[in-house]
Amino acid sequence: MSNHLADQSSPYLMQHVDNPVDWYPWGEEAFSKAQKEDKPVFLSIGYSTCHWCHVMAHESFESEEIAEILNRHFVSVKVDREERPDVDSVYMSVCQVFSGSGGWPMSIFMTAGQKPFFAGTYFPPVTRHGMIGFRELLLTIAEKWENEREGLFEAAESIVAQINTGQNISKVSVHTCELRERIEERLPEQAAEILSESFDRQYGGFGQAPKFPVPHNLIFLMIYAYLQADGMEELQSNEMFGQVKTTLEQMRRGGIYDQIGHGFSRYSTDRFYLVPHFEKMLYDNALLIMAYAAAYRMSGETVFRATAEETAAYVLREMTGENGEFYSAQDADSDGEEGKFYVWSIKEICEVLGEEKGRQFCEYYNITEQGNFEGKNIPNLLNGNEISNRFEEERKLLYSHRESRVRPQLDDKILTAWNALMICAMSLLYRVTGKKEYLSTAEKAERFLSGQLMEGNMIYVGCRNGVRFGKGFLDEYAYMAAAYLSLYDATANQAYSDRAEAVCKEAEIQFADEQGGYFLYGKQNSNLIIRPKETYDGALPSGNSVMAYCLVRLLRLRQKEDKTEDRLDVERQLAFLSGEAVSYPAGYSMFLIALLYYLYPPQRITVVLNETDSAARIMAQMPLYADVTVLERENADYSLLHGSTTYYICKGHTCLPPTNQLPEYIRYEQ
Repeated sequence: MSNHLADQSSPYLMQHVDNPVDWYPWGEEAFSKAQKEDKPVFLSIGYSTCHWCHVMAHESFESEEIAEILNRHFVSVKVDREERPDVDSVYMSVCQVFSGSGGWPMSIFMTAGQKPFFAGTYFPPVTRHGMIGFRELLLTIAEKWENEREGLFEAAESIVAQINTGQNISKVSVHTCELRERIEERLPEQAAEILSESFDRQYGGFGQAPKFPVPHNLIFLMIYAYLQADGMEELQSNEMFGQVKTTLEQMRRGGIYDQIGHGFSRYSTDRFYLVPHFEKMLYDNALLIMAYAAAYRMSGETVFRATAEETAAYVLREMTGENGEFYSAQDADSDGEEGKFYVWSIKEICEVLGEEKGRQFCEYYNITEQGNFEGKNIPNLLNGNEISNRFEEERKLLYSHRESRVRPQLDDKILTAWNALMICAMSLLYRVTGKKEYLSTAEKAERFLSGQLMEGNMIYVGCRNGVRFGKGFLDEYAYMAAAYLSLYDATANQAYSDRAEAVCKEAEIQFADEQGGYFLYGKQNSNLIIRPKETYDGALPSGNSVMAYCLVRLLRLRQKEDKTEDRLDVERQLAFLSGEAVSYPAGYSMFLIALLYYLYPPQRITVVLNETDSAARIMAQMPLYADVTVLERENADYSLLHGSTTYYICKGHTCLPPTNQLPEYIRYEQ
């Protein structure tokens, strides 16, 4: 007998449709039932490729005994955090208050009025290793609900007050003290120093295990180093740029990178980037394509370009639908075991490649008899062997063989914000390689999103099997605006920058707080117990930071340099985020990228094409840190020089004479 999830489209919710737990989706029906039957609500939040979500589901939610307790004493609600980031954000703050940390699966106990009184993450089915068992926890809460309810209500009111106070801290710091109108110009320097000091000089990366890639931190450091350097030679010797290159190379060498099928896993469980958490997320791979592409353009090191292109090939092969849409994730588990799909033994490799080639392959990829992961091997190049395509044919054979294994589950949900990130990645990859297939991929994905997940300027969260869901949150609008700007950067098509501006204006209507910043959910979304305003750049850049970037870019592209309302909007957002970031600048790298664009305006390049040249060819050669306008024909202000494509370049407050060639100080990026 199925529960109330049967009509849902979320792969995560569908994983629980046959549980004996009488799950409800988030909505009025569940909370009305809880109110009518005088029961507390158990809220479980996760996502389809979450390993520990699978573990708790198998141990507890598939248990008839535990299901009976849940069904008798609680109303149980399942939420896919990727469909409802608003619900996830609110109750993650609750979980962090209760436990000092958060994660998934998230387990929340609350009233029918959505006020939480207890929270945690994973619970084993029975008490062990000092962790209370889920069965015991359920019975304890049921008993307290029956006999000590006032205490639970008091706890609920207290926790709501605490998280509301937390939400108001940012308003106080920005709007009632001296930071109100001030943009903190030293934040990029402070953040770069914090990150640089945390660099792991032995193994690359920043901080200790587990190591998350956080590509926007790497992109920020690259831009910061670029702005500090005077020419190619000085950039290459810059310490922070060196730290970024070391990190990118170490990740490429490690098991966090799939050496057989390409693409990056979620994070490394160790300092070395050897053993990953094996799930592959669309957004990680999008951000990492951008980081590697930028590193190639700035360093000229071909391994970075190859890594970006291999990752793009993986996405196009395994994560892309027939209409150009991108899927969300691949699971860490297959056949009931984490990582089973990705690991090898020497015996299996030799059976596929033959003894001689197999042994050579194993030596190259650090594959041993004892193994490096639960008796098996994660292929890697952490032994220092040269990164090359020396065993490319053997790799393809092993990839084909691997396809015969039980594959990890694909989360084929299409999320607007994550698709927008991949549009940014493919657009940037086109700019550094000149390969038109990447631009075609980006534009095809944009057409899908515009046709399926947008109505005018209104955006939806995502869709699956042709059914779209959820009015968009701030991230959908901010990321789509960034995608349009990336397409403009790649094509110089004014229509894309116009769309970016229109989406930003809609975001202003839906999400803006007159006291500064943008709320996570807007006027078309349902209300929750608090209205969060996310600013921290975690695994993904925050919507507030991406909005700051888009507003700054649009200000420069539109050349609105006077004290117009647009400029005031930009400064207001930068001042708001300055107040947020001042306590820990290194946690706000996407905002700091926006701030660098504001403080150090990119060179402005106006290109006049001759009749035989194309905007696409020119844009693929432009420096990354530049605002570019391409004119199809000359006009009264910009004319052709010697009948050839002509560049008008302004940097700072100085404009150079028109030229038919890019000057040296720009060309060194190529």
